[in-house]
Amino acid sequence: MPPVVSIIGKSKSGKTTLLEKLIRELKSRGYRVATVKHTPQDLSFDEPGKDSWRHTRAGSEATVLSSSDKLVLIKPASGDISLEQIAHLLGEEYDIILTEGFRQGNAPKIEVHRQQVGPPLASVKKLIAIATDEPLETKTRQFSLEDIKGLADFLEKGFIKPQRERVSLYANNTPIALSGFPRQIISNVLMALAASLKGVGKVKSLEIFLKKPD
Repeated sequence: MPPVVSIIGKSKSGKTTLLEKLIRELKSRGYRVATVKHTPQDLSFDEPGKDSWRHTRAGSEATVLSSSDKLVLIKPASGDISLEQIAHLLGEEYDIILTEGFRQGNAPKIEVHRQQVGPPLASVKKLIAIATDEPLETKTRQFSLEDIKGLADFLEKGFIKPQRERVSLYANNTPIALSGFPRQIISNVLMALAASLKGVGKVKSLEIFLKKPD
């Protein structure tokens, strides 16, 4: 799946503002960026009485609202869905997925810190950088809150470019980590298979889905 990096921080630290700037900078470099926002509040997109609400009430596992300018997916969930599952749902067409929140998730994290909102977060797992408005006594790499180009360079070099060519494998909707050798074997086999089929031109991406009955 595309690389996932979470932007975390205390309330009012400026997570959304930093994320907006990062999106614009990465887009200006030609990258496709997807975002995920975590919120503790219940969401309500399908109002009672609306068609989508009726679909869900009837038992639909997922409903898509489609218009000329956007799609909205409504998928009932019981409890929090993991970030890996959300990334799988988004698909493979993006160069990077940036999230706001998911402090407890498994993705690498960049913390946004402002002096006025108190000390940095404690005991953050997989913290790879801090964007801060003051120097901090930490071994974690630091960036100024205004150094958006530096942060974008950091993401580009460490996450985007290494995964521009990738093979993603999911088993039972769970991503499977692949080392170099099996990844290359899978890639070679699938490319050879596609090339042997009529009507297949130059392959830039390839999707195969397998479902077996219980």
